[in-house]
Amino acid sequence: MSESIGGNLFVRIDPRARTPLQTQIYGSIRRAILEGVVVPGSRLPSSRGLATDLGVSRTTTVLAFDQLAAEGYLTTRKGSGTFVTRELPDDRLRAPTIRRDSSVRHPMLSRRGSALAATPPTALKIDGPPRAFRLGTPALDRFPIDVWTRLASRRLKSMTLARLDYGQPAGLLALREAIAEHVRRARGTACVADQVIVVAGAQHGLELIARVLLDPGDVAWMEEPGYTGAHAALIGAGARIRHIRVDAQGLNVEAARRTDRARLVYVTPSHQFPLGVLMTLPRRLALLAWARAANAWIIEDDYDSEFRYGTRPIPCLHGLDVDGRVIYVGSFSKTLFPALRLGFLIVPLDLRDAVVGARRAGDIHTGLLDQAVLADFIAEGHFERHLRRMRREYHERLEALVRGAARHCRGALELRQVPSGLHAVADLAGVDDARLCQEARARGVEVMPLSAYCFDRRGPAVQGLVLGFGAIRPEFFDDGMRKLAAAIDGVRGQMKRDRRT
Repeated sequence: MSESIGGNLFVRIDPRARTPLQTQIYGSIRRAILEGVVVPGSRLPSSRGLATDLGVSRTTTVLAFDQLAAEGYLTTRKGSGTFVTRELPDDRLRAPTIRRDSSVRHPMLSRRGSALAATPPTALKIDGPPRAFRLGTPALDRFPIDVWTRLASRRLKSMTLARLDYGQPAGLLALREAIAEHVRRARGTACVADQVIVVAGAQHGLELIARVLLDPGDVAWMEEPGYTGAHAALIGAGARIRHIRVDAQGLNVEAARRTDRARLVYVTPSHQFPLGVLMTLPRRLALLAWARAANAWIIEDDYDSEFRYGTRPIPCLHGLDVDGRVIYVGSFSKTLFPALRLGFLIVPLDLRDAVVGARRAGDIHTGLLDQAVLADFIAEGHFERHLRRMRREYHERLEALVRGAARHCRGALELRQVPSGLHAVADLAGVDDARLCQEARARGVEVMPLSAYCFDRRGPAVQGLVLGFGAIRPEFFDDGMRKLAAAIDGVRGQMKRDRRT
């Protein structure tokens, strides 16, 4: 270790360090300048004198001085020596002090910002691997990651400089063509690739469409209870939301007609979130007729429609639309894996340019490599094979959920029929669902209260639990239900004690 003290300048170097000596000298002098140890205008020791003090060659100190001069920290006056410049170039770059308790009063959030910040999450997770009954996560343990890795490697090996440039805002053509073919075969609708716009997941698609179609103050209908992400997208667009109750047949169109005239309606007709009901054909036709008469738009979120138990997937609402009023939203987060962050919109051709323009003004496009790998995954048949395997797998996991509930929670909760999707709804008997979820979480069980998806405070919130069954293997459901039953008993005991006090 060598040191030099000249005036107020203190320089220390370590010859054993991996950092070059001139870099160490440069760093010491720069730090002394920025920390005010040597003030602007101060004269520094000569490079020869500093080299002698430190026991290094003069070339080493000259290199350090030259770098500092090039960056504007030092200036040399012929015949007078080297000085700290009077106007430091990046004095502003000193490490700022972090204010933990700032007394500065910042402007308040906008009303829209406050509402967005208060939007509850769709699911609450405990850190770590999936546990019973994680919501919103598919069976990642069954994803063919070896196939995906092989396709990604092949794409990387064929990478060219041209593919490093920006892509089309609508998405990779090969992927849009693959999606158009898939929805034709699997979802009972027809579209061309030009109608498909690739987005960063369904949530991004909802936000994009809401911004394009709604002005602040426009009325939008959505299901009650409903998807928190759609609620956030409508709030973000400044919409006035009217919550329409869902019954056993789906969104109640007649009840909706008695509210304010809407410019747009958001629905999940193939698998309503969170209740899981299927919108009946008469309701679908009534909704389409209303949209035609009202000159309004319908956003169809085809959530979890690929997974049905006992019957084939029901054709989507988009397939019944003859006026081009339905905008279809799809996602690969549940059919493949959430981290992929790829979804798609199917829009009428006369709306396409507007949506693409809005996309270009925002995030431009999603990652082209992931798009290319997904296009190959679909085109080579891996996607369809994966869906077939997962329908069988999820059916087994659903049956394990039902068996566990019957064994441990009989009389405490009642599972509703699950025709499709990756979650079940359970009705509770005399237990507050939010309180129960807290108790279950303390026991290492992930459940969501059904009341968390209710936004209309004028009526009573629906009480129940939303239980995901896609993320964990069948052998773990029994223990999960046992813990949930213990949580129900615990909350009931607390409620009894509360009533006595």
